[in-house]
Amino acid sequence: MTSPLSGVRVVEVGVFMAAPFATMQLADLGATVIKVEHPHGGDQVRAIGPFTAGHSSPFARLNRNKRSLALDLKSEPGAAAFLRLIREADVLVENLRPGAMRKLGFGYADLSELNPGLVYVSASGWGQDGPLADLPGLDIMAQARGGLMSVTGMPDGDPVKVGVPVADLVCGLYGALGAVSALHARALTGRGQHVDVSLLESAVSLAVWEAGRYFATGETGRPLGSAHQSTAPYQAVRTGDGWCTVGAVTPKTWHGLCTALGLPHLLADERYADAHDRHGLRHELIPAIEKVTTRRTTADVVAALEASGVPCAPIADYAQVFTDDHLTRRRFFWDAEHPEMGPVRQLGSAMRFSGTPTRRGSAGPPLGADTVEVLRECGLTEQEIDRLLAEGAAAQSATPKEIV
Repeated sequence: MTSPLSGVRVVEVGVFMAAPFATMQLADLGATVIKVEHPHGGDQVRAIGPFTAGHSSPFARLNRNKRSLALDLKSEPGAAAFLRLIREADVLVENLRPGAMRKLGFGYADLSELNPGLVYVSASGWGQDGPLADLPGLDIMAQARGGLMSVTGMPDGDPVKVGVPVADLVCGLYGALGAVSALHARALTGRGQHVDVSLLESAVSLAVWEAGRYFATGETGRPLGSAHQSTAPYQAVRTGDGWCTVGAVTPKTWHGLCTALGLPHLLADERYADAHDRHGLRHELIPAIEKVTTRRTTADVVAALEASGVPCAPIADYAQVFTDDHLTRRRFFWDAEHPEMGPVRQLGSAMRFSGTPTRRGSAGPPLGADTVEVLRECGLTEQEIDRLLAEGAAAQSATPKEIV
């Protein structure tokens, strides 16, 4: 069976996270993704360990199902070859500093004139315009300026970022969604368009509860540890040997929690009848619950709550997550082949299609692994390809030593 985006041709000029994560989604969905990298070193993630057989382990996962074209876009022959590639492309995804592609002659106005149907996705820290546009922007800066760090962590604690680069990753997801949406619009209008996504706006877009409170009451969100912004109990609670999370916010689940843990006095207390009221009394409610849970193991507490229909879960570390029985039985993890690393364990796509499954192909390729093949597909002659290689404007599969 074909994948949802089979036949779509994507060109990526990306580094680090946002653009590569966006194109990873498109590649998983079946698009042909050509990752354009500089012949000397390529994407900086190639230099980030840990390494297996001299290759970056993170790169091999973030850039799965892609082809690598090592091409110097600043060279005249490299630029000419890139334009040949763009003529046949459906989507371009880039996350260079705003204006960088335009200075190379590859801005949206330039490339849309060459290929009117091109969908051009730009990911950046702050967006393509506005007072901050020219500033460098990384995930932690977007989490800081976007408010996420103001509500993450413990009350009165030091600033804490979300443990994964959530602004980068969500920006990548918006980029992929924007690309697919623009392709749908192109099917109706015949023309592509420019899609502008930023880490900052991606971070701010997640503040659904905080916006609801601020725009309704003027109150500003603050760190609450693991607790919910408005209802309780919805947080991590201590057990005798660790922690587990509970979410008893409906009348049925609140009744189930009190019954499962032997807390009839809490159920009878009218002050706790409503989840919103319980939230205001968290300072006394949670210790009352933990007085019972700390006498039992995490497994025991979770089993009792599950039996009563109360949403709950143990807090797993990633060693437990990556060996989780549920995920394993759902075949979420899979192995992608790499010519030198061998099988590379991958995280699965979060999207499951009943008729057009996501692709499970190759691990992130060696630098320049597909250079010659892609250039041939663009119509370059063998003499033109040899010239690009001889002049250093392009490169074939680099060895691990050359990459590092």
